[in-house]
Amino acid sequence: MEVVIVPDAAAGGELIAEAMARLLRRKPDALLGVATGSTPLPVYEALAAKVRSGVADASRARIAQLDEYVGLPADHPESYRSVLRREVLEPLGIPMEAFLGPDGTAEDVQAACEAYDRTLAEAGGVDLQLLGIGTDGHIGFNEPCSSLASRTRIKTLTEQTRVDNARFFDGDVDQVPHHVITQGIGTILEARHLVLLATGEGKADAVAATVEGPVAAVCPASALQLHPHATVVVDEAAAGKLKLADYFRHTYANKPEWQGI
Repeated sequence: MEVVIVPDAAAGGELIAEAMARLLRRKPDALLGVATGSTPLPVYEALAAKVRSGVADASRARIAQLDEYVGLPADHPESYRSVLRREVLEPLGIPMEAFLGPDGTAEDVQAACEAYDRTLAEAGGVDLQLLGIGTDGHIGFNEPCSSLASRTRIKTLTEQTRVDNARFFDGDVDQVPHHVITQGIGTILEARHLVLLATGEGKADAVAATVEGPVAAVCPASALQLHPHATVVVDEAAAGKLKLADYFRHTYANKPEWQGI
């Protein structure tokens, strides 16, 4: 995989947004896989700025969801569908008709998971999947020891995750759902380009395990080593535990500019 070390989160957001803009110039109806949380916000903000300035056109782009709460109505303000509508679709001028996501309110959740995998395949597959990473190396809601071949499925949230997410539910952990639907690692690996963004010292151990450690289910993100086109973008703090940091800086500084990431 390619590792790109940037000065800060804003620089990482700009770099990835430019990669998305290049993709949209080549393929205006590209299917972009997006993640929620605070880490990818600089990417969405930078891409929205490019759209406003006319540098990028996302009007024909399609958006694919990485994960979703089970049981929350689609119009609940904290459903990930609603969050992505506010943070991605509306700023980019993309209609909800171009949004693909699993049905978290389905009576048969397993069938909904299988249906979403089929939907992604029928849409031609994800062209670029943006990922964050947890301090334990999880991607999506694929916690440590998730199968590296897993498909979209239902997962039970740990109590700590529910406590952490309570801040989005008026501080009330009882409002946080116990279950989520997440793309599995096997599903994620089918995207044509995987881009993982990590910022902050708290992610340094997970980044080192992902990039330089063995491929192991204990660090789900390490599965990116198996992908033919995976890019890991990290700020200086998140790169702090990388043994090969100088090598990564040298190779990126000397790659052809036209190649992008």
